[in-house]
Amino acid sequence: MTLIKTKYNRRSFLKSSALAGGGMMLSFSWLASCKPSPEQIKSLPKEWFDINGFLKIADNGLVTIMSPNPEIGQNIKTAMPMIVAEELDTAWEDVIVEQAPLNTDIFTRQLAGGSQSIRQGWESLRMAGATARHMLIAAAAEAWQVPAEEITTNAGVLSHKASDKSAGYGEMASAAANIPIPEEVALKDINDFKIIGTDRKNVDGPKIITGKPLFGLDVQEEGMLIAMIVHPPAFGMTYKSMDAEPVKSMPGIKDVFPIEVYPEEVEKQWSDGGGIPQLVAIVGETTWQCMQAKKALTVEWEETSKLESSAYHEEALTKLLNTTPQAPAREDGDVKKAFKNAAKVIERTYSAPFLAHNTMEPMNFFANVTSDKAELKGPIQTPEFLEKTLASRLDMPLEKIDIMMTRMGGGFGRRLYGHFGVEAAVISQKMQAPIKLVYTREDDMTQGTYRPAYKVRYKAGLDENGKLIAWHVRGAGANDDLVFENRFPAGAVDNYLAEKHRLDSNVTTGAWRAPRSNFIAGAEQSFLDEVAELAEKDPIDFRLELFERAIADPVGDPEKNDYDPARYAGVLKLVKEKSGWNSGSNSNSLRGVSAYFCHNSYVAQVLDMEMEANTPTVKKVWCAVDCGIVINPLSGRNQIEGGIIDGIGHATYSQMTFKDGKPEQENFDKYQLIRQQQAPKEIETFYVDNGIDPTGLGEPSLPPISGALANALYKATGRRHYSQPYATDKQVVG
Repeated sequence: MTLIKTKYNRRSFLKSSALAGGGMMLSFSWLASCKPSPEQIKSLPKEWFDINGFLKIADNGLVTIMSPNPEIGQNIKTAMPMIVAEELDTAWEDVIVEQAPLNTDIFTRQLAGGSQSIRQGWESLRMAGATARHMLIAAAAEAWQVPAEEITTNAGVLSHKASDKSAGYGEMASAAANIPIPEEVALKDINDFKIIGTDRKNVDGPKIITGKPLFGLDVQEEGMLIAMIVHPPAFGMTYKSMDAEPVKSMPGIKDVFPIEVYPEEVEKQWSDGGGIPQLVAIVGETTWQCMQAKKALTVEWEETSKLESSAYHEEALTKLLNTTPQAPAREDGDVKKAFKNAAKVIERTYSAPFLAHNTMEPMNFFANVTSDKAELKGPIQTPEFLEKTLASRLDMPLEKIDIMMTRMGGGFGRRLYGHFGVEAAVISQKMQAPIKLVYTREDDMTQGTYRPAYKVRYKAGLDENGKLIAWHVRGAGANDDLVFENRFPAGAVDNYLAEKHRLDSNVTTGAWRAPRSNFIAGAEQSFLDEVAELAEKDPIDFRLELFERAIADPVGDPEKNDYDPARYAGVLKLVKEKSGWNSGSNSNSLRGVSAYFCHNSYVAQVLDMEMEANTPTVKKVWCAVDCGIVINPLSGRNQIEGGIIDGIGHATYSQMTFKDGKPEQENFDKYQLIRQQQAPKEIETFYVDNGIDPTGLGEPSLPPISGALANALYKATGRRHYSQPYATDKQVVG
């Protein structure tokens, strides 16, 4: 049994209860099925009782659980309530899930990013459910005049065996709401879990497939106008002037004006990094009218900094790779001496382009700013930081700002940056009217906050027995330094050197699904295969030798290493077994392997490829994952499969290029995403069952897949790839 200190005191509990609200809950999200059977539907409750900030219980036993974090398609809106329901010990079919509003008095880390929602919320979610269960038991003990420790719970029912008494949670909810918050509560043993670890369908599934309004783009409010923006055509340009009068007279157009999104006095948050300070706003009655006005508007821009082209980025990153940094990020042993004494040395350079996020749902935000309050609704991964920026920009106290999170049609890091919410608020304040800001695809794709362009160079030295004795990595990125100096193979090589550079660029960049890992994992794993080939060893066996070294005799301080080599080796062994690596009918397959650690999770993949009409085709991917306890295996598989497909597609086809600071890809006619027929025909996922507290799943499956793909391409074509996207890679070695 695990005891956990509750994070509520009586004062905060009362505050939480008041903020959570009471009364009948409408717009139910039934979990049982798209068409609940009569026995699954209970009569609507007459009264709800607040237990804590995460949940309330109705008089008929229905339980409403608030999902605190933003939902970007990672199914957190289902998984987080599952954790609360597990510790509450209620029946899942009696649970109603609602999206919680931004409320920093009740919830912590209301943020979707870094695959950390479950990991960071694990204890607080369990505590919320366990606290409620404790209070229900205490209420029943008082009502029945029996010892609390003799009362058991199951599927929302309280029972006392000795007196043969029982009651549903709804019967005790009113009394439980008045029970003092305990100082500590007991958590379930993981072997007693009934909900966690079972497949549960998306709670919003029925609404999504029937087209119910859930997303920011669905928001409709009385008197709402539509707003669109015009931003500079190239990075390095700013607003100078415009002739707006002809456009203002167009049908439905209410106003056209420049806006200063971020004046100098505004206290910006890290999440404002991708915003363009000066824009032109167009406000009208409909989206179509605003789009026509955009086409007719003439804006003059002036050059204020260097207009960077792709050739400049390529040259500048290469120059950095040829420059020794002032100090290494990490250095073990004597790398220079080891290379001098090595029997074999290999060196390779890998590169990747800028990438756009391209969320399916266009960027949008609703804002209604008046003299005394600001109400906003929209798809945002960082609502707390947006709220702080708005308080500074609008000169309004935090308590006067209300942000509602809508479901998001994709995030991938793009919606970490809340500038579009700030833009919506500034436009609403200027218009003194509610507005919904909508970006076109071209607006978003050319605005920036891209995945940075990267280059990395690896060098490895082997002794006469094929043992890895030296490793050198030097990386550089646009506005990013790329290298994770304490990740594998750090700690597994006697002589190890990691160095990194950062290229300052006015092309704005930001987090893109699995930041940095999304490229360097594939580069590292491609290089490891070449090193294994040079050592004349099987690529999996070669990796496992290194892990054994890191386990048995780590180099340097093992506490510095980011990874656990035993868990790392575990997923590699599992995928080797499940894929039948080099055994039976698979022994001659065109297959590649890759393994990587990021976001506190371990993933290993084997990719099988076939040549069809001289075209490499991905047939199957085996994926082994160690992310600790898996809350919802079905949702986990969906995330893993999505990451694999996304990783294959972007590594093979996608890129953003620039000419004189201007993006050359503005829509999907020039920016290629993976097509359905190009996706793997089959993906099989295996989880490591180790009972460790859960970690991330939204991002870890993406980074290694480009390495497995590159290694399989080598088997299929005899060529190794060094530059993404692979489909246009000319820097290959036969």
